Amino acid sequence: MKAIAFTHSRPIEAEDSLLDIDIPVPEPRHHDLLVEVKAVSVNPVDTKIRRNDEPLGERRVLGFDAAGIVRGVGPEVTNFGIGDEVYYAGVVNRPGSNAEFQLVDDRIVGRKPRTLSFAQAAALPLTALTAWEMLFERFKIPRDQTAQGNLLIIGGAGGVGSMAVQLAAQLTDLTVIASASRPETVDWVRQLGAHHVISHREDFAAQFKKLDLEAPDYIFCVTHEAEHWNAAAHLLAPEGAIGIIESGKPLDVSALFRKCASVHFEYMFARGILQTKTMTAQHRILEAIAHLIDNGTLRTTMTETYGVINAANLKRAHAALEAGSVRGKIVLEGF
Repeated sequence: MKAIAFTHSRPIEAEDSLLDIDIPVPEPRHHDLLVEVKAVSVNPVDTKIRRNDEPLGERRVLGFDAAGIVRGVGPEVTNFGIGDEVYYAGVVNRPGSNAEFQLVDDRIVGRKPRTLSFAQAAALPLTALTAWEMLFERFKIPRDQTAQGNLLIIGGAGGVGSMAVQLAAQLTDLTVIASASRPETVDWVRQLGAHHVISHREDFAAQFKKLDLEAPDYIFCVTHEAEHWNAAAHLLAPEGAIGIIESGKPLDVSALFRKCASVHFEYMFARGILQTKTMTAQHRILEAIAHLIDNGTLRTTMTETYGVINAANLKRAHAALEAGSVRGKIVLEGF
């Protein structure tokens, strides 16, 4: 089968940064689904692994978000059958979705939204899971319109931010403030439901004061958390909560201590990698997201299609993500 891999960490401009290869079709075991991949989207984690990992000459297939058709099932599969249309985000410790066929554990897979194409569906899983888990499981924001207060989403126009804005605006009664820095991204987050938009290139506190907004009870920083940490920690309301999705430089939490505030970490891959007791929650979340898409509550975050799934087009997508210029999600479809 066709696949795209890398063998060494290279700048994306390098000729061998990503390579078209042929590998055997894998066999499903245990909870595996064998999925014929129809479309994929690209996430920052793809670029980070390609740049930071050194697999010592071994071929590694990247790609996490995917939508496709089940073509085989392992003996312990209970949720799906051959022919089902599915979407999922996979895990970082197994071969990825940049291949014609992929194995994925059925407990972290959902049925594809009926009203979306494969390409539109492939834009959703990783970011939807990340946003949902932070808002409703880490922050424990109720989904019954009873939550009061403000939510600031730093980086509202990216993949995770685009889903977080929608989920918070549609499923809670919080006032949603999103940060964006360009006219097209400001317009994008407003379309998704943000009540206010501020710039992450300007002083947060001054902008909140100008808008006559109270300090946010929740801050979800989905990008450059080290850069924004101090401003966010000082802006946060007493007894508030900050959520981050990156693991980088040590952070000074002293400002949170005196506010009796909390920090929450979200790593979407944890359930799949660690086979946690709550692993099947990701199956249920993806099913819930599909329902919300099909009833018109949520929308796909696909904004660009880069053509068929091959090394050349994936290089373009990686380069765009590394440049920090992506709004929503980039999708590739077919081989």
